[in-house]
Amino acid sequence: MKEKIIVPVLAGGGTRLPAHVGVLTALEQMGYHMDRLVGVSGGSIVAALYAQGRSTQYLKRLAFDVDFRQFRGFSLRKLMFAGGLSNGEHFEHWLDEQLEEATFDELERDLHVVATDVRSGEPVFFDKLHSPEMKVARAVRFSMGIPLLFTFEKYEGHLMVDGSILAEDALYQRWAEDDTPVVYFRLRSSREAIKIQESRFFPLPDYVNMLIRTFMTSISREYISDPYWRNTVVVETGTVSPVEFALSVDQKEDLFRRGLDTVQEVIPLKLERSPELQTAGVTV
Repeated sequence: MKEKIIVPVLAGGGTRLPAHVGVLTALEQMGYHMDRLVGVSGGSIVAALYAQGRSTQYLKRLAFDVDFRQFRGFSLRKLMFAGGLSNGEHFEHWLDEQLEEATFDELERDLHVVATDVRSGEPVFFDKLHSPEMKVARAVRFSMGIPLLFTFEKYEGHLMVDGSILAEDALYQRWAEDDTPVVYFRLRSSREAIKIQESRFFPLPDYVNMLIRTFMTSISREYISDPYWRNTVVVETGTVSPVEFALSVDQKEDLFRRGLDTVQEVIPLKLERSPELQTAGVTV
């Protein structure tokens, strides 16, 4: 029997890590091998840990245990002079510990992390080819640079920000060196309004958080062009936004199940019954 291989692109997601863990868990259960992964924004966290050799069981425990509220900050000075409320150093240090300070050339699987140069609007790639000795946690910090939430970071003449704000065609490319199928897993939130209680005395933090939430939710609902649709699997995450830092255990379990169930339902239709996708890689 022919070995089942796939290159998953975990695109976006923000703090909704359990959904991407559900995606990888389903692919494993279906017998797919993933020797190469691509991570963008929140998806780069899960992709990096899996590429380092962590099991999906470990990833699920970590995603359920981590409290993302510890990575938040609110500095008006940083917002005014560096574009974000927090510099993300605490998050980067936490992830570096989880990855055991791994660099790209030390990973068990090939990993591509994608961020955006906010000056040019072009993608910046981090992997074994472009940055072999770079710490993976640093690249993920770049890719996770949610506008207004995290400060812009300078890197070799680039001004780095979240990879999920890239134009669609910048992400859809031939990641594999052969005809291994490449499938893009995107998380999409609904537009349902969520009531946020504003502070009577200092509402600015609440206003900024609402702006970030609306911006990132709108990005997650970006239209997918017809040429890219056959390579894309959309996981609906309900009303959970990409910047929900206080997810409950029930919400995390729901996100995990949504990722798992969507892949088990859609991949047989898109991949296993589509000769075109099996041989086309990502170029369409």
